[in-house]
Amino acid sequence: MRGSEPVVVVGAGPVGLVTALLLARHGVPSVVLEAAARRDPSGSRAICFQRDVLDVLDRVGCAEPMIARGVTWTTGRTYYRGDELFAVTFPDAGRGAVPPWINISQAEVEARLRDLAAAEPLVEIRYGHRVTGLRQDGDGVEADAGATVRGTHLVGADGGHSAVRDLLGIGFPGRTFTDRFLICDIRADLPFPSERRFFFDPDWNPGRQVLVHQCPDGTWRIDWQVPADHDLDAERGSGALDARIRRITGDAPYEVVWATVYRFHERCAAAFASGRAFLAGDAAHVYAPFGARGLNSGLQDAENLAWKLAFVRHGWAPPALLRSYDAERRAAAGENLRVTTRTMEFLVPQTPRQRARRLESLEAARTHPDPRTIIDSGRLAEPYWYLESPLTTPAGPVEDFPRGPGLVRPPLPGVLCPDGPCVVDGEPTRLRRLFGTRFVVLTQGVRGGRLPTDIPHQIHALDSIDADGVLRTALDAGPDTVHIVRPDGHLAAVLPSYDPAAAVAALHRACGRS
Repeated sequence: MRGSEPVVVVGAGPVGLVTALLLARHGVPSVVLEAAARRDPSGSRAICFQRDVLDVLDRVGCAEPMIARGVTWTTGRTYYRGDELFAVTFPDAGRGAVPPWINISQAEVEARLRDLAAAEPLVEIRYGHRVTGLRQDGDGVEADAGATVRGTHLVGADGGHSAVRDLLGIGFPGRTFTDRFLICDIRADLPFPSERRFFFDPDWNPGRQVLVHQCPDGTWRIDWQVPADHDLDAERGSGALDARIRRITGDAPYEVVWATVYRFHERCAAAFASGRAFLAGDAAHVYAPFGARGLNSGLQDAENLAWKLAFVRHGWAPPALLRSYDAERRAAAGENLRVTTRTMEFLVPQTPRQRARRLESLEAARTHPDPRTIIDSGRLAEPYWYLESPLTTPAGPVEDFPRGPGLVRPPLPGVLCPDGPCVVDGEPTRLRRLFGTRFVVLTQGVRGGRLPTDIPHQIHALDSIDADGVLRTALDAGPDTVHIVRPDGHLAAVLPSYDPAAAVAALHRACGRS
């Protein structure tokens, strides 16, 4: 494979930029084609970034300033009329670790990524280059974007109206919800906690719901469900928008930073790959935003695809490895669609039966011993589990694996490896900072050395790096267990003992060599 040819990335939004930056970390050049003459997104758009996705952003170099700048939250509360139904608290990861959630605007994150890409010699961004044609052959892909741009592969990260998806002839089935949501960013000094607060049927938006999040600089993101015929301009002009906001802010002075009205979609591409071209982020899937599964999932697409492209480019894996991207990330998209569709059917019931069930559930929740089991205000984003992936070495039956949203996943092969503090070469760090560009093999006593394979890997002995036993507990490690971790942090295999032949077989399987 010609190493000097780039990967062509279409779309300079967060998913496209993270894809390019991750490829650069692997030493793979890219050309990013952006249709707009410049990208300057307004408003907060996606605001909630989940802990595991912050690890992805840490690998491209922007998580620390995001965490310092963003609003950290660990609690989500759900209300019905005047009553708090329940609160969900995410465990605090401890001092110096990654918080479970931060709120920061997509626009600000995109600006940070743009600066990183501009400083990276292996990334070239071309603005004002709209892709109008694609061609593939046995060696690469050509994109028509004013001039012809050729690369070994192409990644379409160009959003829900993806030109790449259309040019590849890939369908985008799904549904659009007719109900609308009014989203406002307001800047005000409000005495509210840094929590996710969801209100069903408050007296200031009767029969509908409202979601409130705090963002940096005293900005509050407020989402109101509104009627299908809602007219934002008319509401501004009549003073009704001010009255709506005043029901939340009271007499406090405020400034509207951004306001828009959305209809939400639930769609998934019929395939995430066609030959040497791939779809990622909103080009591959769009979800209703309640649960923050859109951009978080898109960035996980980017990491899943980037390491596989890099391994194929460097000759460490056969082209067949790339088939696993569709298998793994379409399965993840299917789970996200299942969860978010159920959320929308509860939030925006479409039939008399659904409306009756919602009202009955909300009333019952006031006295129910665990109202979370009957109320759906948005199951929050989490990483997917690749138990059935062709890259995963099975370790036993998985029929009892907890697949419901928000449940604790045991550290089985396919699950994202847990994090924890460790000490490597005398320097304190955390486990997930060892991931990204190679496989990591975690043993119980074998230190250093190499397995007989050309696949990049590094061996660490847990009894050496895990002085306090935190990692061994999180991994449910036995006295001889070996854990093999993929570059994207997912467990490829959990072996009962250190057997070099079995470890190499698991590495080869995880690289598509089987």
